[in-house]
Amino acid sequence: MLPTETAKKEQPNRESTTTRVAVLGATGSIGTATLGVLRHLDNVDPESKWRLIAASGHGNLRLLGEMVDALQQPPEHIVLSDPESAPEFSTRHPLGRSAGQTQVSVGPEALVRIASDPSVDVLVAAIVGRAGLESTLAAIEAGKRVALANKETMVVAGSLVQSMVKRSGGEVTPIDSEHSAIFQCLGEKNCKPKKLILTASGGPFRCSTAKQMENATLSSALNHPTWDMGPKITIDSATMMNKALEVIEARWLFNLPADAIEVVVHPQSIIHSMIEFADGSVIAQLSPPDMRLPIQYALTYPRRLPCEVPSLDRSARWDLTLEPVDRERFPALDLGFEVARVGGTSGAVLNAANEAAVGLFLEDKIRFTDVVAACRTCLDNHTFDANPSLDTLLRLDTWARGEVHKIMQ
Repeated sequence: MLPTETAKKEQPNRESTTTRVAVLGATGSIGTATLGVLRHLDNVDPESKWRLIAASGHGNLRLLGEMVDALQQPPEHIVLSDPESAPEFSTRHPLGRSAGQTQVSVGPEALVRIASDPSVDVLVAAIVGRAGLESTLAAIEAGKRVALANKETMVVAGSLVQSMVKRSGGEVTPIDSEHSAIFQCLGEKNCKPKKLILTASGGPFRCSTAKQMENATLSSALNHPTWDMGPKITIDSATMMNKALEVIEARWLFNLPADAIEVVVHPQSIIHSMIEFADGSVIAQLSPPDMRLPIQYALTYPRRLPCEVPSLDRSARWDLTLEPVDRERFPALDLGFEVARVGGTSGAVLNAANEAAVGLFLEDKIRFTDVVAACRTCLDNHTFDANPSLDTLLRLDTWARGEVHKIMQ
């Protein structure tokens, strides 16, 4: 699943080469950070030049245009995943297309074409949610390195990704800070860890009572104490569904069973994850809570280069707290471990139900605690298939979204 030692030895000499990067989901928090990392790498990397060859956006046309306008060399491709955005974007941001510099294409099919284009060396999969699935799979099937921020790909189709990587020789390097931490801790070791220990900030309701969470407002749920993320991911952090999805992602990414994965609360977000070996030794990865570091490592692996993220301040006192998760207040985590154990169609149903329920909460149509309850009901009511095809997964994705709306009515 992850890059192997053999794959690293077979990499060609990178001297005087250009690494051509496509960023799908360029206007989100990961996408915008990635563009900053690429600019930084172009200044500090002696072995390679870094070029943004393609970028995609959905609804934030103003930001997408500003990002492209700020580049010294415009990308060859811009993809608008929302077809309704195309006329407005083309009017506001002609980009020099008359000179043939940038081609603007539209729709989900265009994302897949870019992801599998032979001119792309690395795909940064930063589209949030189920919408990033097909393009990420296309890049893996084409044998590319995928810097993966779209955890939903592994949640929905982890077993399919495993098969594709074996067939294509593609690589998946994780961007999620927790999975990047595990990836870094594993290093060159040849033994499997006994436990993967994912850390969770605890979100805005870490110290809230169950009653307070029942009455939580949208603004309070969006007030994350550590990370600056988009609204959907921030709500997932508040319910701890993000950690549930990360448990499932870790199960497939590192090919370990659910009972070899643990979650602990670490409010400071400095320890990003840990691994425990058979002899009881525990290795942790520590760094400031800044996504630029895992993004850069996913792009440059196995090399390490200077990063713009400041070092931890070792002149000041540190408090590194580890706490158990209260499963009664955060039942989403039980759903994550359940799905990681049974696999099959359960990941697709959980992810789709959560996306639909979070959408309703963001529209202020349901209560905060209704989100996980709706996911539980969808998992219980769906027809489980242990070895689903992609078509089956997509069909159940559609079913689960409709089921959530039906339940909430």
